[in-house]
Amino acid sequence: MRRGVVILAGALVLAAAGGARAQHESLTVPGTVTAGNGFSIQSDGSGEANLYIVGPAQVLERKVQLGQAIDFPADSLFNAGHYLAILSPSSGSAAVSRSFDVVAANQPAKLSFLAGPSRLPVGMHDAITGDAYVFDTYRNLIVAPLQVSFELSSPSAAPRSREVTTRDGAAWTAMDSSAKQGTATFIAKAGDISSKRIVSQVSGDPCNLKMSVTPAGGKLEVETDPVRDCDGNAVADGTIVTFTETYNGDETTVDAPLKRGVAKVEMPAVRGATISVASGVSLGNQVRWER
Repeated sequence: MRRGVVILAGALVLAAAGGARAQHESLTVPGTVTAGNGFSIQSDGSGEANLYIVGPAQVLERKVQLGQAIDFPADSLFNAGHYLAILSPSSGSAAVSRSFDVVAANQPAKLSFLAGPSRLPVGMHDAITGDAYVFDTYRNLIVAPLQVSFELSSPSAAPRSREVTTRDGAAWTAMDSSAKQGTATFIAKAGDISSKRIVSQVSGDPCNLKMSVTPAGGKLEVETDPVRDCDGNAVADGTIVTFTETYNGDETTVDAPLKRGVAKVEMPAVRGATISVASGVSLGNQVRWER
């Protein structure tokens, strides 16, 4: 009976020693690490161990000496995300793990800028949109708030600018197209980096259509004045203009594209006929032919 007590006591001592060693072996990691920066991890205990760091698209493995600081040089970890450090002692004690985060650097290094549309009519409210996404040098999205400036400029209008603070790494704005047609330059800037896009501002729908009718032999030559939109911009060649001639319930329709700003057709010379002109939703004048 006495021998059994001694053996049981020895087992308790060994278990206590093992428990004390397991508690003594611990791991201290930084709360956050900036992507690309060097960092240290501290381990307690004695003996050798394997240290694993597992995260997004990265796994590091080190043989370490317990009780010493484990230093990692710059560029060891560069993908932002949630990481797990696992310490596995060679003695067979239970592994210890701790988690930490790698965050993007706050210095912008790359700007992704989406602007649209690439072509639109003049005089449209909040029709030109810009979305900017800011990344660090390792292409991590910078989610900390940053200032992004947007500027839209064109030869016919004063530059317009907006300052926007990013939210979750993105900044967004909308601006009016100018009253005059032409090419606009749209620029987004964050820190020392910028990105440029080109927006083509074209004329709007035809406005205040006018035509004239002239006899030409046995026909009528029908021609518009130079076609412009409501802001005075020349409407693009190729825009379709529709001429309609009506008489006694009969109707003749001819479509013609603008060429050098005007549309021209020949129509039958019918006394008492009414000729009208239209393009899109815009209606022009009417002429009643009485000759």
